[in-house]
Amino acid sequence: MKGYTMLTFDVEEFDIPLEYKQHIGMDEQMSVGMDGLKQLIPLLTTYNIHSTLFTTANFAQTFPNVIKDLSEKHEIASHTFYHSSFNNVDLLNSKEALEKIIQKKVTGLRMPRMRKVEMSEVVKAGYLYDSSINPTFLPGRYNNFHLPRTIYHAEGMLRVPASVSPNFRFPLFWLGFKNYPYSFFKKLCLQTLKKDGYLSLYFHPWEFTDISKYKLPGYVKKPDSHLLLLRLEKLINDLSPHSEFVTIQDYLLLKKYLNN
Repeated sequence: MKGYTMLTFDVEEFDIPLEYKQHIGMDEQMSVGMDGLKQLIPLLTTYNIHSTLFTTANFAQTFPNVIKDLSEKHEIASHTFYHSSFNNVDLLNSKEALEKIIQKKVTGLRMPRMRKVEMSEVVKAGYLYDSSINPTFLPGRYNNFHLPRTIYHAEGMLRVPASVSPNFRFPLFWLGFKNYPYSFFKKLCLQTLKKDGYLSLYFHPWEFTDISKYKLPGYVKKPDSHLLLLRLEKLINDLSPHSEFVTIQDYLLLKKYLNN
């Protein structure tokens, strides 16, 4: 019996150079983010994949027509308003800004960099699910070994963690995809799919364009562009016999976590 794979992408300003003390202006941040999206979407279209795009309102307001068009096939969810700054008011403001652009309800949230946020504020803003948990240990980021690996309810909110392997909780996210040997990443994905019945994987569009000129650690920027697209295409082909590709929202509806 097939499981389900949720490919998710954080559609955002390319601001990661700022974390490494490299200045990059907002116009360039937007340009790199859009270049990556332009590289990524044809691959998803070729394989008829419906994905979840966690989008900052800032990015969406810069490219409203693109986001509106993508919403016809993909789920648009909130990545708050700006990627590099946050106030609680951004939860509601980003949701409303995205809904105005796509003319659909926005039900999901993912915080930038999976940062913590008060679930009471997320509930108050009207979201139905939150996908801001990576239930693993990542030095300097978070230690979430104590949290459930799979979908759960807490503090009045449906939580959809990013997938980690059943054993040892290896994170199945963008850095793992870049840095694990491909055969190892694929093995972990299939193990997780068999155990949990689904996968929730996340990446960024900017990874799929040329970011070689930026002063970022090698584990952040390599591979990128065409080589990373080829790796993602291989993953899609390898997971296709074992799973159907769906959005988070559609999976939650299918499994009755949410009501129509």
